Amino acid sequence: MPKFAYKARRRSGELVQDEIDAADRPAAVVKLQQAGLFPLMVEMARGAVAAAQREAAARPRGGSLLPQAFQELLKRRRRPKLSELATYAQQLTNLLRAGMPLTLALNSMSHLGSKGIPPDVSKQLKQDVMEGKSLSDAMARQPRIFTDLFVNMVRAGEQSGALQDVLDRLAHHFERFSEVRQKFISAMIYPAVVCCVGIVIVIFFMSVMLPKFLTIFEGMKGVELPAATKLLVGISHFFSGYWWSLPIIAILGYVVFYRYKATPAGARNLDRLTMRAPVLGRVASLSIFSQFARTLGTLLQNGVPVLTALRITEQVIGNRVVREAIAATREAVTDGKSLAQPLARSQIFPQLMIDLVRIGEETGDVPGALKNVAETYENELTIALRVMTNLIEPAMIIVMACGVGFLLFSVLSAMFQITANLGR
Repeated sequence: MPKFAYKARRRSGELVQDEIDAADRPAAVVKLQQAGLFPLMVEMARGAVAAAQREAAARPRGGSLLPQAFQELLKRRRRPKLSELATYAQQLTNLLRAGMPLTLALNSMSHLGSKGIPPDVSKQLKQDVMEGKSLSDAMARQPRIFTDLFVNMVRAGEQSGALQDVLDRLAHHFERFSEVRQKFISAMIYPAVVCCVGIVIVIFFMSVMLPKFLTIFEGMKGVELPAATKLLVGISHFFSGYWWSLPIIAILGYVVFYRYKATPAGARNLDRLTMRAPVLGRVASLSIFSQFARTLGTLLQNGVPVLTALRITEQVIGNRVVREAIAATREAVTDGKSLAQPLARSQIFPQLMIDLVRIGEETGDVPGALKNVAETYENELTIALRVMTNLIEPAMIIVMACGVGFLLFSVLSAMFQITANLGR
């Protein structure tokens, strides 16, 4: 049985440092608790570590044929969705409000089975807390699950003694972001389905139906086909003879686009273009600004320092142009300036946000001002999404009607030309 070195305190506060025999680290912690000790550090003794390493080296490896990098990718834990983080924070809040100690609440969380967050996450959090770590430090050890926003807000709640309230705000925060994201996805489902169906119909017509008409046209000697029909014939020959090149072209286009987007200049240009697009630009801008105001306001409301809050908000925002503006704002705030002044200097943030932040600074309630900004832009985003959906639907119908009209015009004009030549 391996040995574990530990540091613990007695109920009197006396520090104890020794070794204990146990099957594993959780079993060692349980033994220490049964002995009336509060464990601060439990780790395998040096001699046991060396023996375990020798045993692992001598153990035959599995015969997996997959590369090591691919095996690690398959084992990599996925990031939870915003709604899943909201559920986890709300469940933990309810348990703490019911009067449970933190360790018992985390133990119950490991049995509740929150969707998207495996039970072993809560078990590890409980283990770290029992060893003397704070909840925020334990969450920081699992960055794939808990973001910097989550960790820093929990840390602020621990320092202020309002952990339950902070977790409740976190749940509300992630729920609002999840709702905004679901609205955007729902608004894009119908246009995406219509676009895909239209592309499939055009490809089917060009590669299957049109060649049957072409046999009629090719059999008519001495008939000059209209220009639209010639163009359609050329496109059809390309689809029927070189259809295999379409996936290659699509893949090459995606690779070129991805490589361009991976460069700082490319990402900046694409993000700027997205914000300036006629209809989509307003939706993207409102989503970004509401996310910025909601995140920064929530962090400041929970006692996170302004520089740390700006750094975390910068990491949350995906738009490169806005991120650079936030970074410049953070540097200016470091020099002692107010928050509204560098926001206005960036010429990225709207005047309404700047004015409300300035009023919040004058009244001493910047988090409240940012909350008002977030709610205002979220309401406008709902309207903008509805407008975009209402505009996209007729636009898609017009585009499909133009495509079908071109196909019919090309075929019918050739039929009229052939009929006119036969009547002569």
